[in-house]
Amino acid sequence: MAAPARVGPESDVTDPLNELLDMMAWLVSAACVVGLLIVGARMAISLRSGNGEEHVTQFATVMGACIIGATAGPVVTFLLE
Repeated sequence: MAAPARVGPESDVTDPLNELLDMMAWLVSAACVVGLLIVGARMAISLRSGNGEEHVTQFATVMGACIIGATAGPVVTFLLE
């Protein structure tokens, strides 16, 4: 029985792209952690002074960016294979 033909780009194209996606995934993860720490620190400071309502939108924005960044790599990998 013959092996099925490969569909999609060759591995010499996808290997560097996978390496770049792995690096970007780590950078996005680090940026998400830093973003959440910054929002948390700002929230703590504003709650101490009596204001704390506007930080929910900042938290949601950071979490949305984390979700988009975390799913971008697997989506590209799925589309290329």
